[in-house]
Amino acid sequence: MTSTSPDRPQTGPWPSTSANSFRQQYLAHTDSTNSDILEAAYAHEHSHNDAIRRNEFLGTSSPIQGTSYLGASGDQTAVPSAAASSQTSSTDQARQQNVQRSSNAVSIGLSSRDDQSTQGHPIAVTSTWDDPLEHEDDDYADDGKFQPIKTAATKDTTNQRPKMQKKGSGPGQVTENDLFRVLSRRKTNASDSHGSVLTPVVTQEEQAEIERLMSRMFGQNRRANSEEEKTRHVGLVFKNLTVKGMGLGAALQPTLSDPFLGLPRLLSKLFSKGQSASSKPPIRTILNDFSGCVRPGEMLLVLGRPGAGCSTFLKVLANQRFGFESIDGDVTYGGSEAKEMAKNYRGEIVYNPEDDLHYATLSVRRTLEFALKTRTPGKASRNEGESRADYVKEFLRVVAKLFWIEHTLGTKVGDEFVRGVSGGEKKRVSIAEAMITKASTQCWDNSTRGLDASTALEYVESLRTLTNMAHISTCVALYQAGESLYDLFDKVVLIDEGRCLYYGPTENAAAYFEGLGFERPARWTTADFLTSVTDPHERQVKDGYADRIPRSADQFEEAYRKSDAYAMTGKDVGEFEQELEAQRKERLENRSKATKQKNYTLPFHKQVMECTHRQFLIMFGDQLTLGGKWGGILFQALIVGSLFYNMPQTSAGVFPRGGVIFFLLLFNALLALAELTSAFSSRPIMLKHKAFSFYRPSAYAIAQTVVDLPLVLVQVLLFDIVVYWMAGLGKTPSQFFISLLILFVQTLSMYSFFRAIGSLVGSLDVATRITGVAIQALIVYTGYLIPPQKMHPWFKWLIWINPVQYGFEALMANEFAGLNIQCVPPNLVPQGPLASPEFQSCTLQGSQQGSTIVSGADYIRTAFTYERAHLWRNFGIITAFWIFFVILTMLGMELQKPNAGGGAVTIFKRGQAPNSVARAMDKGNTLEDEEKAGTDGEGKLMHEDSSESESGQVVKGVAKNESVFTYQNVNYTIPYEKGERKLLSDVQGYVRPGKLTALMGASGAGKTTLLNTLAQRINFGVVTGDFLVDGRPLPKSFQRATGFAEQMDVHEPTATVREALRFSALLRQPKEVPVAEKYEYCERIIDLLEMRGIAGATIGKIGEGLNQEQRKRVTIGVELASKPELLLFLDEPTSGLDSGAAFNIIRFLRKLADSGQALLVTIHQPSSVLFEHFDELLLLKSGGRVVYHGSLGKDSRHLIDYFERNGAKECEPSANPAEYMLEAIGAGDPNYQGQDWGDVWAASPEKEARGREIQEMVAERRKAPTTSKTDDSREYAMPLGTQISAVVNRSFVSYWRTPDYMIGKFVLHIFTGLFNSFTFYHVGNSQIDMQSRLFSVFMTLTISPPLIQQLQPKFLNFRNIYQSREANSKIYSWVALVTGAILPELPYSILAGTLYFICWWFPALGRGATPFASGFTWMLVMLFEIFYVGFGQAIAAFAPNELLASILVPLFFLFVVSFCGVVVPFAAMPYFWRSWMYYLTPFRWLLEGFLGVAVHNRPVVCESSEFARFPAPPGQTCESYTQEFIAMAGGYVQTGANGLCEFCQYANGDEFARTFNIEYSNKWMDYGIFWAFCVFNFIVVFVASWLFLGGTKSIKNMFHSKAKKQSQEIQNRNEKA
Repeated sequence: MTSTSPDRPQTGPWPSTSANSFRQQYLAHTDSTNSDILEAAYAHEHSHNDAIRRNEFLGTSSPIQGTSYLGASGDQTAVPSAAASSQTSSTDQARQQNVQRSSNAVSIGLSSRDDQSTQGHPIAVTSTWDDPLEHEDDDYADDGKFQPIKTAATKDTTNQRPKMQKKGSGPGQVTENDLFRVLSRRKTNASDSHGSVLTPVVTQEEQAEIERLMSRMFGQNRRANSEEEKTRHVGLVFKNLTVKGMGLGAALQPTLSDPFLGLPRLLSKLFSKGQSASSKPPIRTILNDFSGCVRPGEMLLVLGRPGAGCSTFLKVLANQRFGFESIDGDVTYGGSEAKEMAKNYRGEIVYNPEDDLHYATLSVRRTLEFALKTRTPGKASRNEGESRADYVKEFLRVVAKLFWIEHTLGTKVGDEFVRGVSGGEKKRVSIAEAMITKASTQCWDNSTRGLDASTALEYVESLRTLTNMAHISTCVALYQAGESLYDLFDKVVLIDEGRCLYYGPTENAAAYFEGLGFERPARWTTADFLTSVTDPHERQVKDGYADRIPRSADQFEEAYRKSDAYAMTGKDVGEFEQELEAQRKERLENRSKATKQKNYTLPFHKQVMECTHRQFLIMFGDQLTLGGKWGGILFQALIVGSLFYNMPQTSAGVFPRGGVIFFLLLFNALLALAELTSAFSSRPIMLKHKAFSFYRPSAYAIAQTVVDLPLVLVQVLLFDIVVYWMAGLGKTPSQFFISLLILFVQTLSMYSFFRAIGSLVGSLDVATRITGVAIQALIVYTGYLIPPQKMHPWFKWLIWINPVQYGFEALMANEFAGLNIQCVPPNLVPQGPLASPEFQSCTLQGSQQGSTIVSGADYIRTAFTYERAHLWRNFGIITAFWIFFVILTMLGMELQKPNAGGGAVTIFKRGQAPNSVARAMDKGNTLEDEEKAGTDGEGKLMHEDSSESESGQVVKGVAKNESVFTYQNVNYTIPYEKGERKLLSDVQGYVRPGKLTALMGASGAGKTTLLNTLAQRINFGVVTGDFLVDGRPLPKSFQRATGFAEQMDVHEPTATVREALRFSALLRQPKEVPVAEKYEYCERIIDLLEMRGIAGATIGKIGEGLNQEQRKRVTIGVELASKPELLLFLDEPTSGLDSGAAFNIIRFLRKLADSGQALLVTIHQPSSVLFEHFDELLLLKSGGRVVYHGSLGKDSRHLIDYFERNGAKECEPSANPAEYMLEAIGAGDPNYQGQDWGDVWAASPEKEARGREIQEMVAERRKAPTTSKTDDSREYAMPLGTQISAVVNRSFVSYWRTPDYMIGKFVLHIFTGLFNSFTFYHVGNSQIDMQSRLFSVFMTLTISPPLIQQLQPKFLNFRNIYQSREANSKIYSWVALVTGAILPELPYSILAGTLYFICWWFPALGRGATPFASGFTWMLVMLFEIFYVGFGQAIAAFAPNELLASILVPLFFLFVVSFCGVVVPFAAMPYFWRSWMYYLTPFRWLLEGFLGVAVHNRPVVCESSEFARFPAPPGQTCESYTQEFIAMAGGYVQTGANGLCEFCQYANGDEFARTFNIEYSNKWMDYGIFWAFCVFNFIVVFVASWLFLGGTKSIKNMFHSKAKKQSQEIQNRNEKA
């Protein structure tokens, strides 16, 4: 495949090779001769002198295909210059003029098997070396990277190329690592004049090994032998690409009133506006008419502010077309249409979302090995004699070295819960995974978010390497791109509002916009400059161009269409399409049956095997969870086993026997519920792997099922062995093993059932609602709670589709078939001194006249219509269900789609949307600012009513502050493994009013740790040091009087911006300030932060609500609204923002500092423009040591002078001082071997001067009069009553604006109520009907777990917001938090409970009930609602997160339900539990209240099958024979048609209730005791919350301080003695 086009012109911005000759000819063709590779590497390293150290170089000519090469400043690789040099920016021209004097060149040997004319012949280039040995030690560029290859035509020095030396003849050998470092552009330590020199000393064997290694993976050698490589679709072309989607970009906040007011609103709209009101949402254009191409080996940078359309652009280029309304235009890959690629070659195109999706418990090695195994090509596409294992091993070695992750191979990838590799390493794992796919087109979406600049640079360099090596087209969207990142790209596209503002070479972009009349300020990076032109408040216009520049996105697009750049793009696309046509023909010639379709590399059965192996590794990677689960199962098995301990083989053991079998089935089925959560958590990874063509989703579904087999077996064994033998079930081996088998298959089918639901629905919420009703159906229609003959026809069909019912029949038949049940009292009737067996009978169903032994087979046949003959039939049916559910899961997974495309939506509170937005929503038009709906500082909406002068006035009105905060000798130590670890070491400094102080350092230096320490937010480890405000100890109000803007923007999602600010102002400003004044101050802050247009918008979540920049402003605004009296801390305020948004945020901070605020800000490497805004700097190195502290000076001169004076290299005038200083101290460079800058600072006069300055400040400020700011002793600004009122109000608003949660709650109540009532509809008065009443009440109790699962996330969300932000700021106390979390639940729960009561009571149990019975039952239902709210929140209060809280619910619920006397009646319960646990179970009292009232005074009329029949002794009637017995035991007798006595066990409901130890007369006692349990639950919520939120620490400290005091006293006494 050719990478060049000889007949193409030598001039113009589109050279014939890819935009970088070195990348293309050196890296892409790694199979060139051995010596050439090493000589190129060597020459490359020895190709600079002092002038080059200033990054000033210019190559004038090169014989390589006649293309002129210009090295751009700071680039690692040579970039072709545009012939249209007239467009070069003025700054670049000046730089070029400075450079020619010091240009440097080297001799390179390059060869290509594609081009026989140059094979093996070095290309002659010239050098201006005076002495080739003069700079021998300068083997690296000072910035730690290899310098670009540079050429100049002055004199021929070809013969000066260093000769190869014999092995061992030099001090250092070129190792494979050295070559990798060159190839991967890896950042290496900058050598000083005494540094080690890389000398190419290798043997022929070593050269051959390195060459073989590289060419085996990426070289022409592999391409020549590989069918797969020959048929790749390389090169991307898109023409007239237009994408349309649905939506407005703005919406109204939904509330609980919407379902009720929706219809009236719609009708009023129809009458007022006609038909248009009910039409579909409008279609809007997301991308408009894009054209261009990305050649193999090229990288395209996609720039644009959030919401501009960058993600949509990348998704469509990556052939992810789901969720858009229409996509017009052509996108071709190597000449093939998008449809053909989606059908046959899906794996050749890859889209990487910004999140790194990996299994947390897998190691890096396992993650990459799995990817390799699934993408290892067939034998025909591998080298001769290379096995699959060889390929995997070799490729893994290459990518691990290339992306610098060798040291992490054994480490877990990790996530927020599992400790693993760092963020930067995780990014590199993602790149390695993408490299393994060998996809020809790769799109990366904002992947550097959250990375510091050095890690981001390594990440993009890794992508550059991947693009070079694998010869692919790469498109990357970045929000903040420094110059060094920008220079790694070949082309750039700038998008705004879905319009293309520029597409072309990176080096021409700045000049293009300067030509349009925009001015590039000094030190602005190119990427910042490009994005700034899209922001009307950020762009700078040249003099005289104010009326000529384009202003809207449409005007920019029009200007671009008329430009030479557009014409060049069209020409380039045309030429490239011709090349692609040749490629397409070659591909068709090479196509074989194997490569006709390349969606998946492995056949289906091997995909299943690989996925299975991986699932086992994932499972064993998380042994703690697995062990915890099995331990929990064993614990519960022991409880259940002891509850049913040693059941007798008599009639007394019949009911519990059915109960334990039901329990065995139910417990294992409910354990499978956890599958739902894991199904949704692993879905994004599965969809990514599907997109990467690693495996079919159906193969993954089968693999999960295969992994279930041993897991479920262990689970069933643990539970069944314990419960089976403790309970004393059938003791023959066949019975035991049959029960194991049935339970095993049954549990498997339930696992697959819940997994199928998870795969077929879109969200966990929907799945939870479905399973809530499904579990009720599974439980009730098993045959245990309600026998089949009593089921109503409308629901009876459920038993035929209920796998649990078949399992229950099989287990019951297995247990009872051979069992002879000895009838004992109270089932043996009648009893008395005159009773003899021939005149007695058994009340058990299936009993025979005159026999006191009942056959188990007869019992199950009569009571349940079960047969032993059905056992194996049922086994087959359960197995069929299992297979059916697995197939459903496979189908569901195959049909799953990634999230739909479309822009973010801003949600406004009804009545608070700005006029223009409200009009657009009313008309159904799209907003003028389409995709942003106010995203860029709210566009016109905001700036209509605020000008610069007004803004200046607003700043003056913001609270000023005069106090100085100083800190000295700050040390922070934490326990680490078996010892201690010091995170901060002797830090000192100050924060002054009116100054903006930056706190900087590499990742892991301790920036955030120091910020938290200074803000007194550390609650772990030991902190020592002197923290003073105005020379005095910190006041109690310090945390409240300082603002702290967290890195994570944590807010109540349903609050509007104005409400969030008012909440903060109300509770944090002193109580002496009137509320009206506090609220007026908030309006000032809204204007200051330019948020007027979104003041009525709800904060929401990312994607639905405010965007990243707006959320950051709200975070700062909330802190400002509190009027911080002392200072303001900000942690990474620019993290995750695009450059424009970052600039705006820092601009705001500058305004604040100028108004007299004191600010301390941690910031990742900022651009030089942002860095200029800061006054002072505190710089840390790893280990929390100070490297520099002091003022920056103009152009950071003070800082630069300090470093240059102490031995750092000279700082270039064009360099970014922030990057310079970090590079100087070796931040983020593991190979750094220079001086320790911590020691340099410790010994410096500057440190001494700072110390004296602090002492003087302290002494001076001590003289200042004390103010309320420094001696306020109130911990909270407002009294507890105000706190509770504000928090409860906010919680109620949150519930009102979360209709999904409330509707879910109501729907669950209504559905379960109706299900219960129709199951037990118009229940009768027979004996079994009395039991139905009991089970109907029991079903009411079982609705609580799904309701608890629903409410816990709400409670934990409130607690998380409090814990992460509000507690530290002392806004309100934990008492207000808990009260605010409890109170809003209660009225809604009472309303939902009333709905349940109406649906359940009257159709089912309440027919013919007295008004008192109905009223009392309603009161109990209300109490039950209050109980489960407290119970659920108490469990959540103990739990650290949602996952654990949801796991604890079934465990606690099992306890509460097991001992309430339903599953095992009071009389049959073992004495141990009966004596105490029975009375401690709250449901025991609730059940007595419910059932006592439901059956009171109900006459029992036995059905024919329920009578015990026996003859009366001769000479006696049935009545006279049983009279005494009935008087004692209850029941009634009648004479049957055949003269036999028919005895019914119960005469009325009260007698039935007594068998469960239930008395109607106890009802008010039950009500009172259950109230006490409800109150106890809420006490537990308060106590557990206090302990979780710091109470435990307080208790520890109390004991700790006592011990300290005692030891101090002893010491004092000893000294006196």
